[in-house]
Amino acid sequence: MNENLPVAVQVYGLRDLLEETPERFEEVMCSVKEMGYQGVELAGLYGLEPGEVKRILDKVGLTPISAHVPLVDMIETLEQVIRDYKEIGVQYIVVPYLPEEYRPLTDGYEFVLGKMKEIGSTLRENGITLLYHNHDFEFVTMPDGSFGFDDIYTQVPATALQAEPDTCWIKVAGQNPADYVKKYTGRCPIVHLKDFIKKGSPKNLYKLIGIETEEQTEEGGVFEFRPVGFGQQLWEPILTASLEAGAGWVIVEQDEHYDLPSLEAARRSREYLKILGW
Repeated sequence: MNENLPVAVQVYGLRDLLEETPERFEEVMCSVKEMGYQGVELAGLYGLEPGEVKRILDKVGLTPISAHVPLVDMIETLEQVIRDYKEIGVQYIVVPYLPEEYRPLTDGYEFVLGKMKEIGSTLRENGITLLYHNHDFEFVTMPDGSFGFDDIYTQVPATALQAEPDTCWIKVAGQNPADYVKKYTGRCPIVHLKDFIKKGSPKNLYKLIGIETEEQTEEGGVFEFRPVGFGQQLWEPILTASLEAGAGWVIVEQDEHYDLPSLEAARRSREYLKILGW
């Protein structure tokens, strides 16, 4: 590929280095920069003030593109969220996950659609764009035959909500990630690059990303996250689709690393993308 997009990393994947030791933020960000990442997507501030986060990222030379912010925080303290992330300078704020009571085909779904319209409009007035980051549960079939994933973007206008397609969860849901990225051409400024291995029909998938859900017994397979290029995804079509869809960034995300140190996982993802010319 002669052209490519800048590559960032989702800081959630490095949380083990920061949650108890926020004083390491600058050191970790320097490591990220040295690997060849050009930006970060935040997932919390690890006890640091917004101005300190901005200072460090400016000093290191990383762009704060976006931030995952729990929906409840945006519902309850939107003014504070806007103040914090405007100070840091993010362009996008992302709904990272829908609790079960707000998902498509639940009683709370209409409520959350209305809230995303309100939040997205308010963010837009403040120069920030609201994105939605999917998992696989959005791929339930709605009464009209469409997927919940698509229904969200039908119900909430593009002026209020854009997409952050997570390529792992789209694939887990049985869909083609490259096709889905292309389907949202002009509406997905960021594409999440996430690799995995999946065998059989494993349960408890969200336990892997730190979500407390009701334990399901009788495990029927294996599911683990992997560095980009080390799992089952075919990356060339996804990267090409990201370009064709008009995305501005691709972001590496690896929720869990198992026995592999998190920075080493991030390094492997970045090195693989360099092999592909990114």
